[in-house]
Amino acid sequence: MSAPLQPRPLLERLFHAAVRRALPSEVLRPHLPPPPRGRTLVLGAGKAAAAMAQALEAVWPADAPLTGLVVTRYGHQPLRPQGLAQRIDVVEAAHPVPDQASHDAALRLLALAGRGWTRDDLVICLLSGGGSSLATLPVEGLDLAGKQRIHRALLECGADIHAINGVRKHLSRIKGGRIATACWPAPVITLAISDVPGDDIGTIASGPTVADATDCAQALHTLDRYGIALPWGVRAALAAGTLETPKPGDPRLAGHEAHLVATPGQALEAAAEEARQQGIEVRILGDAIEGESRVVGMEHAALVQVFIAASQERQTPLLLLSGGETTVTLAAGREGRTRGRGGRAGEFCLGLTAGLRGRAHVWALAADTDGIDGVEDNAGAFVGPDTLARAQALGLSLNGHMERNDAYGYFAALGDLFITGPTHTNVNDFRAILIDGPART
Repeated sequence: MSAPLQPRPLLERLFHAAVRRALPSEVLRPHLPPPPRGRTLVLGAGKAAAAMAQALEAVWPADAPLTGLVVTRYGHQPLRPQGLAQRIDVVEAAHPVPDQASHDAALRLLALAGRGWTRDDLVICLLSGGGSSLATLPVEGLDLAGKQRIHRALLECGADIHAINGVRKHLSRIKGGRIATACWPAPVITLAISDVPGDDIGTIASGPTVADATDCAQALHTLDRYGIALPWGVRAALAAGTLETPKPGDPRLAGHEAHLVATPGQALEAAAEEARQQGIEVRILGDAIEGESRVVGMEHAALVQVFIAASQERQTPLLLLSGGETTVTLAAGREGRTRGRGGRAGEFCLGLTAGLRGRAHVWALAADTDGIDGVEDNAGAFVGPDTLARAQALGLSLNGHMERNDAYGYFAALGDLFITGPTHTNVNDFRAILIDGPART
């Protein structure tokens, strides 16, 4: 008989294989242009921005002019290799809700973009998930406190990332293509690591260098749908269309390029290949799954039951992989509950646990590929056949933890948190479910 699989170590290896495929040091170089005749400016924002800047600096010719600024999340700067000069400034700011550092960074980015660049110069924009919060410059009539309130409301209402960023673009002086127009007439090349379902480069970090296909009316519709208030003057400007963003065909964006250097689908395929090399059958359910995290977890549990029922005599372990960006609608505040701790990955694991009900021979890991699930110190959590029984033995109520969105408390008590620290990339949700029946030979 073959040696039994070790589910947790295997699931961890799969996660790290996915992350490795999206590391800037591994993927950025083939997409870099040659130095221009003039100067090169680097601008960037996102959880991977510092690592992307470092990867660019490592291969950029020492005699080619290079300057710039990127902003990343607090604690998300990788260690600098010995001897590597730093020509691109790196600053840190808050995520998922912007702070004063986010505002200050955005001001600096806009000032650099407008510094009289020519057609002989080049602007390289490095984007990754989280950039919308990390660089924030509200439109006239909206101060930072107001922008923070809107950010929180959008994150808690359950709207998908496309709708959220459609609002952010129209309430910003740098997003939705505005940084690119400030760089005109210099050519702009955008290199992005995708963290959004569908890999829409205009949604990543709210597309500061990409023409915006959404409009003011759509932004206003999202705000009204979720009951998010605006200052009267800003609402009137949205309604009148005076906060419109640069659109496709804008001559100031002519000739600009945008490339995806890493995507969720590529990361999942890397994990799948790692599993196949160990004789595991793999099904990739999709890299763009959206919806309420807890519900998606329950739906995955139902799929597990279907796969098991369809192959009762399975001899080969089966791995189900999925990615995307789910959402968590917080119940606290509306119903007076005490709010718990946790993010999308943990909430998915609560739903999966509820759906599996202790199903034998099933293990899972759900984690955020940036290494941080929401605002906690864990990337995600593990689920196993004994998760529910161990929790009940400790007096933990699964329903109670779900009601107050307290995935962190539930899995921390079990010792089942998955902690990696910042990974310096971000291709969003990673979910792996291993079905390993007892009849393997």
